[in-house]
Amino acid sequence: MSRIGKMPISIPAKVKVGMAARLVSIDGPRGHLEFSLPGRTAVEIQEDKILVTRPDDTAQSKAFHGLARAILNNMVRGVVDGFTKQLEIQGVGFKASVQGKQVNLSLGYSHPINYPIPDQIKITVEENTKIRIEGPDRQVVGRVASEIRAYYPPEPYKGKGVRYAGEIVRRKEGKTVQ
Repeated sequence: MSRIGKMPISIPAKVKVGMAARLVSIDGPRGHLEFSLPGRTAVEIQEDKILVTRPDDTAQSKAFHGLARAILNNMVRGVVDGFTKQLEIQGVGFKASVQGKQVNLSLGYSHPINYPIPDQIKITVEENTKIRIEGPDRQVVGRVASEIRAYYPPEPYKGKGVRYAGEIVRRKEGKTVQ
């Protein structure tokens, strides 16, 4: 049996879990999330825990078993605590600001970049160069962070660009004059 899949997921007191057909919905203080179960998995909801089961021991069933349990666990953690990602902008004149439901990025291009903020995601900018992305859905938080970083990934010669907080960029030596 899958090591991850067989572990039960504990449900905190503030969280409500419901199931209709193959759709699992989880409500908590930070928001509402839904997940459609993949084939070959089933969910049992008890008083204070969720159990994910599978019908057989085929490779695909084992993979979906662990996947479904991990996603449901992340959903429970997300509606209770939430997830965060932090980005740093480095470069002269590079900055970011939040204007309504958009993040305005000035990254050295001839035009500003406006990134629309998805629902349930909160983005804050500190010191014009530190971006904090928060939300209950781990996948959406990671996707938003990667999309913002993709506008100008850190380059190895001068180190300019958008990077994750704590990310180390290996610097290269430029051309030498002989």
